[in-house]
Amino acid sequence: MLNDPIPPHVDPRKLADRGVSIEGSVPLADLERLCDPLSDNVGTVQAKFDFERDEQGTVVFHTDLNVDVKMVCQRCLELVTLPIHSECTYAVVKEGANTQSLPKGYDVLELGEDPLDLQALVEEELLLALPIVPAHHPEECQQPAGADEPEPSEDEVKRSNPFSVLAQLKRDPNV
Repeated sequence: MLNDPIPPHVDPRKLADRGVSIEGSVPLADLERLCDPLSDNVGTVQAKFDFERDEQGTVVFHTDLNVDVKMVCQRCLELVTLPIHSECTYAVVKEGANTQSLPKGYDVLELGEDPLDLQALVEEELLLALPIVPAHHPEECQQPAGADEPEPSEDEVKRSNPFSVLAQLKRDPNV
């Protein structure tokens, strides 16, 4: 069932009343904004949605998303495959509703009478889960070109310091 596509639009209120779980996949190529920072758009997002009502009768659904993406490592500039995992719990409320009484731990999703666009929700959640600076683990990362050059010696640093003249002036009592 994980290879079945997720439905494009759902009514979370009706699904919560029935306690429905949806599992499926979304081709990465269908998520255009998510593919912009990626090296390629090959792969699929595995998605799971559990709809229910909580103790207060609020429509709640849990998301669990997994995908492997390829990005450019910012340390070595080589491709790195990163596993992206995102879990979230949403409370569905009407647009403009007071959300003060909702328990902590829920992300609020204001929804009018229109159905929920699951694919857009998946894309937003994965965009937020992408690393700001993609990189290999330090022990796996290739050294960038020029990284093995030796550090300058102390003599070289002292000779090239443009402020050394100011230090001599500061020590001279006649100035």
